[in-house]
Amino acid sequence: MRAGVRLAVDVGEARVGLAATDPDALVATPVMTLRRDKNRNGDIRMIVKIARDRGARLIYVGLPLSLSGEDTPSTQKARDYAAELKRQLTEAQLNTGVQLIDERLTTVSAAEKMRASGRSAREQKEAIDQAAAVEILNHALQMRTAGGAEPGQDVIHSSD
Repeated sequence: MRAGVRLAVDVGEARVGLAATDPDALVATPVMTLRRDKNRNGDIRMIVKIARDRGARLIYVGLPLSLSGEDTPSTQKARDYAAELKRQLTEAQLNTGVQLIDERLTTVSAAEKMRASGRSAREQKEAIDQAAAVEILNHALQMRTAGGAEPGQDVIHSSD
């Protein structure tokens, strides 16, 4: 398995949480929360910039599935977001992969950890997207270690 920075994205309707690993892909830390910019894709452009600046090898995008593993109304939105992210990475001539990864219960887990650490509801609201991205990234790193390969579904850029 190759070392290198991994990013994780938790896509929401209003905000996007971003987390990153160290260069050895061992430790996940929160990076920032971005406002969704559905009209001009400013949030995606910022993720591309961060991927370039950090030399990211791979970006995991959380895929919201139901508890039974079925698609939800948000599933296609995450797929579309990941496809646009991959398109912009390709356009920017970055060889950064994009993988969709199951994110079931990551926001719930992040909220529980924040509550256990004594963060108020207001503090949680401000940081929950980043914390969920950290959960997605930790989950991916655990799966990567256990399986010996990058987890998730490849997002392929099509020039259609």
